[in-house]
Amino acid sequence: MELRHLKYFQAVAEELSFSRAAKRLHIAQPALSRSMQQLESEMGVTLIDRSRRAIQLTASGEVLLRDCLVLFERVDDTVRRVRHAASGGTGELRLGYIGPPTKLFLAPLLRQFRESNPGVIVSLEERTPERVWEMVAKGRLSIGLTRPVLAHEALGLESLELFEETLCAAVPAHHPFAEKDSVSWGDLADRPLILLARREGAGSHDAILAACRRAGFAPRIVHTPSVIGTILRYVEFGDGVGVVPESITPESDEVCLVPLTPRATIPLVMVWSSDQNNPAVEAFCGLVRDWLMNQKLLAKKGG
Repeated sequence: MELRHLKYFQAVAEELSFSRAAKRLHIAQPALSRSMQQLESEMGVTLIDRSRRAIQLTASGEVLLRDCLVLFERVDDTVRRVRHAASGGTGELRLGYIGPPTKLFLAPLLRQFRESNPGVIVSLEERTPERVWEMVAKGRLSIGLTRPVLAHEALGLESLELFEETLCAAVPAHHPFAEKDSVSWGDLADRPLILLARREGAGSHDAILAACRRAGFAPRIVHTPSVIGTILRYVEFGDGVGVVPESITPESDEVCLVPLTPRATIPLVMVWSSDQNNPAVEAFCGLVRDWLMNQKLLAKKGG
């Protein structure tokens, strides 16, 4: 299978016309048709339904088009990085992160990193905590900003705790809890609770269950959405009490966050592999350590 045949297929799939695709590719239409027949023969499937006046993609063709978009994006990225290296670039930093807890500090850190390392390509990927760990362990990410996961020791990665977040109850603005400075874990007993699905964050999910056990009750969980913003949607229309980290910012005044007591926290950590020899990773880790030290000094002055 030749890469050009996939490019030809992408053009036909996007134009849904052999004539327009041929014009776009600057090739003769018969040659394009032969290339598509050859591609279908090699793959052993029909990609294009030619039985109607206007051609359509088959189910297999739809799958191939989606994968072609990803494939050519990666090819373009590879070409960009190769040319960057040839022009004197000094490396790449592939950073995986989880969104809410990094929103206040990540952009300033990256700006500072870029000022100090202008030749380094920075690639960002927002993922779930478990996925960040997995991708760092497999070398697909250079560094991860994520939650601890159950199997973190087995993965053999270096880690540095950045800070801890307090767990809060998310309640509607008219809820009695909304008027309090804090809510005890015991107050959640027998109330419908909404937690992030364990597959999306085993560390935080298990920390919440442990806090409930310490308070002497088994939680009555009614929803476990895979996106943390959905927790707030359930809370907003009164379907239960959500339990979320303090970094989760409600999008409207209809939802309030109230700290839970006794205080229970979940950490944010930076993870990386000590096996890789990447100066960009060393530079970013050093920058984060300096940032942590400054944060501690500011906290001492404030205290």
